[in-house]
Amino acid sequence: MAVTTRVLGRSGIEVSALGMGCWAIAGPWAEGSQPLGWGAVDDDESVRAVRRALEEGITLFDTADTYGAGHGERVLGRALVGRRDEAVIATKWGYTFDEATRQATGEDASPAYLRRAVTASLRRLGTDRIDLYQLHLADLPVPRAEALVGVCEDLVAEGLIRAYGWSTDRPDRAAVFGHAASGATAVQHALSVLRDAPEVLAVCDKYDLASVNQGPLGMGLLTGKYTAASTLPRDDVRGLAPGWLEWFRGGRPAPEWLRRVAAVRAALTADGRTLAQGALGWIWARSGRTIPIPGCRTVAQVEENAAALRWGPLAPDQFVEVERQLAALRTAALRDADRPHWPRPTHPTTHP
Repeated sequence: MAVTTRVLGRSGIEVSALGMGCWAIAGPWAEGSQPLGWGAVDDDESVRAVRRALEEGITLFDTADTYGAGHGERVLGRALVGRRDEAVIATKWGYTFDEATRQATGEDASPAYLRRAVTASLRRLGTDRIDLYQLHLADLPVPRAEALVGVCEDLVAEGLIRAYGWSTDRPDRAAVFGHAASGATAVQHALSVLRDAPEVLAVCDKYDLASVNQGPLGMGLLTGKYTAASTLPRDDVRGLAPGWLEWFRGGRPAPEWLRRVAAVRAALTADGRTLAQGALGWIWARSGRTIPIPGCRTVAQVEENAAALRWGPLAPDQFVEVERQLAALRTAALRDADRPHWPRPTHPTTHP
C-alpha cells in the first residue's frame, strides 16, 4: 500500500512520508583532524538530487547549519531557488563553526546565539522562514533547553520559523519540549530496523510529535553495498569514525551490525523491494508518526529511495517476520565488543 504524506506532529504541516537527509551533500568539514563530512561532493549533482527529490514527491529536506560549516544550507538554498514553496525545510542550531576554515568550533546553547543562528541560517538558505527548527545539542541539560523555549515561541510569532523540535535520542529530553513547548512538533532521533527506539516513539505518541528518523539506512549498511571487506576513505566520517558513530569501526562496517543486516535481508526483500526500500517500509510499519530522512548524494540514490513510497509500509506478516528474525539479536546480552561506543558520552563532540 503506497504511503505519500504524513503530518508533522501537532503543527498540522503536511510533509512527504519520506524526507531527504542533507548531511552528505554538505561536503567536507572537520573538528580538528576528525572529518565530519562524507568526503568531497559535486555541488551540481547535489542540486540535481534535491530537485529530483521534489519531482519524486519528496518535500521534506533536513539539514543543519553546522553541516559543511554552513555549506550544506547554501547548497540546499541554491537547489530550491524558484521552488521554495514546494519544500519543507528543516535545519538545526547549537553547534558553532568557522565557515572560512570549515571547522567545528564548539557549541552555544544561549538564547542570544539562537537568535543569531536563525538569522544566519535564513540568509544561507535564501528564505524568509524555516519550517522546522531543531535544537542540535542532543544531551543539553533540561534547564538550559527550557530556557530556549521562550525564544523559539517568539520566533514562531515573528514568522521566522513555523515550528521547532529537538534532535535527541534521549526520551527525557524529547519529553521536555513535548510538555513545555506548545510550538514544538517533532523529535529527530535514530531509528532503523537495526535499532528500534520504543521509548522515544512513546514520547511522540504522548505529546503528538512527529518522529523524524535519522540513520534509517544505517549510514549505508542497509543499502546492501557494504561487506566485511569494505573500506571507507579517511576523508569520510565513516572512514575515521568518531566515538559516537557506531555503525563503522576502523574504516570498516562493524561486524555486529552486518550480522543484523544479514538476519533481516530476506524478510525485507521478500516481496520484491530492494533492501533499502524494505528498511524504509519497516519504519513506516513501525509507527504512523515516522518520517525517515535517508541521506542522498546522487539522483540515482534519490530515485531508489523515492520508489519506497510506492511500496509503502511492510505488510503485517512481513513486519512480524522481520521482528522474529531480529528477536534473538535484540534480546541477547550485549558484549562490549558489540557496542564499544554505547552509551554515547555525556558530552559528545559535534555530531549530526
